[in-house]
Amino acid sequence: MSAAGGVASPCVNVCRMDAANALCVGCYRTLDEIARWSRVSDDERRAILAAVARRRDAQDAGGDRDR
Repeated sequence: MSAAGGVASPCVNVCRMDAANALCVGCYRTLDEIARWSRVSDDERRAILAAVARRRDAQDAGGDRDR
């Protein structure tokens, strides 16, 4: 899904929070990141996407997801 600012949301419509790490199991965002997404700048969205990528990479490597 593309935002008005041009930075696409990482949402994949699997909206379920993992209680163990407080991250969405679909997009790897925190509740705060999900709630703020529509109000933040494209730069902040890119920062969130970078955090999402680090979390996904950590998960793929079998480690803990960073927040």
